[in-house]
Amino acid sequence: MQPTPPNTPPNSFVWRIVHFPPVLLAIGISFIIGAMTISGLVSRAFRQTGNDWLAVLLAIIVAAIFAAFYCAFVRLVERRPGVPEFALPGWARELGSGLLVGLVLFSIVVGIIAAFGGYQVIGTHAATVLLPSLAIAITSGVTEEIALRGVFFRIVESWLGSWIALVLSAALFGALHLSNPNATFLAGFAITLEAGIMLAALYMLTRRLWAAIGLHAAWNFAQGGIYGIAVSGFRQDGLLVPRITGSDLLTGGTFGAEASLPAVILCTGFGIALLVIAHRRGRFVAPFWMRPKPVQSAALQE
Repeated sequence: MQPTPPNTPPNSFVWRIVHFPPVLLAIGISFIIGAMTISGLVSRAFRQTGNDWLAVLLAIIVAAIFAAFYCAFVRLVERRPGVPEFALPGWARELGSGLLVGLVLFSIVVGIIAAFGGYQVIGTHAATVLLPSLAIAITSGVTEEIALRGVFFRIVESWLGSWIALVLSAALFGALHLSNPNATFLAGFAITLEAGIMLAALYMLTRRLWAAIGLHAAWNFAQGGIYGIAVSGFRQDGLLVPRITGSDLLTGGTFGAEASLPAVILCTGFGIALLVIAHRRGRFVAPFWMRPKPVQSAALQE
């Protein structure tokens, strides 16, 4: 699937202003804020229940709200036919592939840390601890990919090209994690390199959000729900009870294994490999100043 070229605006001043990428990005962000606001109102009805199954249901509802706002933005503001980022043909294969890759990648990271003595299983929890982690994984996977890759990366890419959009979106993704508990500059930089590059590259390769959502959600679920490691600074009880020892460089410290050197090396390398494949398949978009100008019709030239 080739990158969708920027839409050619009709001869309407208002249309051109609305679809000027910085303006369009601001409108897209306002839709994300709207989705966050509605999700917050819905969440208030669930927070006092203490029911883990309802937490999963709430996560699904929040994901649906964000998807609905994104689809409304695409159809009502951008006026694009359909919503290609959520196209249904092949969605299960892409989502499933993303889930599998996310689980495998993080398991390899934990295996490397364990091989160097930084991770040891000392017990287990009941399987019910998986539900809160599943809820968090669904919420973070869907909402963050819609906001960061669906809105920010895609719109910036349509204007400034793939490379600049990649750098800016990855840096933004890392910076947003700096407000998390136990965050450090190195942790934010690790997120920028490993996740910012990998998830944007996956979107570029597929030009859809399914695989990126799957990988993102599975990574968080494996980290907290299975291996009992803090997720971006937030402590979670997992199926396995670990003893984590050693340097922060090896384990990621209290921020979680995604700030570890094994995660940075493995996932950044995987992200670069995805970029190479995307480039070979012609998925990169040139910045606006390097694109050929549209040829005007003979009638307009006269």
